Amino acid sequence: MATTTSGIEHNVSSDTRKLLIGGEWLEASSGKTFETIDPATGDLLAMVAEGGSEDVDRAVKAARTALEDGPWSTMNPSERGRVIHRIGDLIMENAEELATLETLDNGKPFGVALAADVALAADLFWYMSGWATKIHGSVINPSVPYMPGAEFHAYTTREPVGVVGQIIPWNFPLLMAAWKLGPALATGCTVVLKPAEQTPLSALRLGEIMLEAGLPPGVVNVITGFGDAGAALAQHEGVDKVAFTGSTEVGKLIVNAASGNLKRVSLELGGKSPNVVFSDADIDAAIAGAASGIFFNQGQVCSAGSRLYVQADQFDRVIEGVCEAASNIKLGHGMDPETEMGPLVSQEQFDRVAGYLQTGIDEGNRAAVGGNALDGPGFFVEPTVLVDADASHAIVREEIFGPVIAAMPFDDIDDLARQANDSHYGLAAGVWTRDISKAHQLANKIKAGTVHVNAYHVFSAELPFGGFKQSGWGREMGEEVLSNYLETKTVIVGL
Repeated sequence: MATTTSGIEHNVSSDTRKLLIGGEWLEASSGKTFETIDPATGDLLAMVAEGGSEDVDRAVKAARTALEDGPWSTMNPSERGRVIHRIGDLIMENAEELATLETLDNGKPFGVALAADVALAADLFWYMSGWATKIHGSVINPSVPYMPGAEFHAYTTREPVGVVGQIIPWNFPLLMAAWKLGPALATGCTVVLKPAEQTPLSALRLGEIMLEAGLPPGVVNVITGFGDAGAALAQHEGVDKVAFTGSTEVGKLIVNAASGNLKRVSLELGGKSPNVVFSDADIDAAIAGAASGIFFNQGQVCSAGSRLYVQADQFDRVIEGVCEAASNIKLGHGMDPETEMGPLVSQEQFDRVAGYLQTGIDEGNRAAVGGNALDGPGFFVEPTVLVDADASHAIVREEIFGPVIAAMPFDDIDDLARQANDSHYGLAAGVWTRDISKAHQLANKIKAGTVHVNAYHVFSAELPFGGFKQSGWGREMGEEVLSNYLETKTVIVGL
């Protein structure tokens, strides 16, 4: 398994990247900066302003001004939709630059960043631009028993929730920004966006693109920094709603921080998703789907199919196929056109995944392929298939967020749904079978926000995405996400 981490030129910027507040690029109030690095080499990419609570406060005030006094609130929905659509256009006009930023800052292969992250981000803005003109209430004829003979005209309106704090993760930086910003803008909200400290560059470039598209100053503000900035945003009294994507552990902290003014909260959190292969499946397709389900994006996907259940008579064949796929994956720098898997995003994530690999071995699991965290430079981990797993093992119960799958055979079909649901999480699942009745029956029993049948990792702007149980509150994408950013008002008129 070859690795290539040298010989890639990637000087992003010699200037410190600043905060976007009220349409201006500003230094952090503290004057502090931090490094963002290439995880494939450890080389410095750029220095970035380290925003703190004072900067969050400035950004929230700018967003409030834009909401209440700026042109955003007086724009008609069609005008707002055209600006949002233009953001998608400009993303595609700058697609290669944005894909390069994602590759250098996150580590993922350039081809993946271009074809998936950038294209899906643009499509999300295009899709949401159409919703700007389709947000409406309803007319209701109320019956009021204690007021006989009285007549009323009543109706509802859907209004923006207000100033929104959005905190996004490092695994799909540009795409997660789009998922959050698109519906917030379509509904007329204003935003303070906090990107992950590991991957701030594409969010800052997106800020430039949004201004170029004609977004008024203060409608979207970008505060780069660490957890203290995110905490300040979540607890800020001037924020009406907070939207977070990240780990379940941090999601619980967000809920606590938001309780001060009972701001609205939506959460897209962790997962430990089951991927089920029945004996009657197209086994070759299931092998490819199982491999993609865990190894895509270095396994750094909240909905990754990290628990593989295979019917016993096909277990050896499926494991052999997934292992072969894993062993043929070429690790390297994401800008190398031959690279199929890049590094993990950071030293912290590398240490986390390496720790789980050791825990898995200590628990009695066996690495059928991979199993090693590689020496630097870069934060590379081998694609790994662990067998001899037990439902009580940490590698089966806890989210690893790396290219590591725990594989288990099953015989009892009647008990399969219980096994699939034996998790605190409920984000996604996969079912591989030629029997469509069996597929629907199992899909109905699995407690997950998305169930793939004979497919995996299918994302589209039209499809709601989110989870059951500790995988979150609310949904991203589709029409359903709009409810995250809208309040309903009832108006009653006596006639």
